[in-house]
Amino acid sequence: MQMGAFLGRVVAVPDSIRCALKEIVDEPAASAIDGVCVVERSLFARLHGRATATTRRKRIYLRGTAAEFFADPGLMLHEYCHVLMQWESGALTTLRYVRECLRHGYWENRYEVEARKFARRHQRQFRALLEAIAEHS
Repeated sequence: MQMGAFLGRVVAVPDSIRCALKEIVDEPAASAIDGVCVVERSLFARLHGRATATTRRKRIYLRGTAAEFFADPGLMLHEYCHVLMQWESGALTTLRYVRECLRHGYWENRYEVEARKFARRHQRQFRALLEAIAEHS
């Protein structure tokens, strides 16, 4: 665990979560999962207004704790969608995100719409995978 990742703490993602995510996402996103860092109690996240989390390439910055994040499958899927399917693919950039928010507002910008749909579509499967992994541990 590292200090100073935008004035937060990098926390190891539990193996069960990484394994379950790899079952849900397609390649090449699945191969990028191990490179994603989760930063708890991040100043960077707190600078984003009331946001619970914010993302950048290979990073999920949390306002609160990693334990809270790891206990919320819907939020995890939403944020991993941003990182793995939007930032890593190059579809999402800071400029594009700001432009979308200015044109459509936060709730209706295409990146948020896509992440919410992804989380809803996969939440049941993700929970089931996490439970199955926990039973076999």
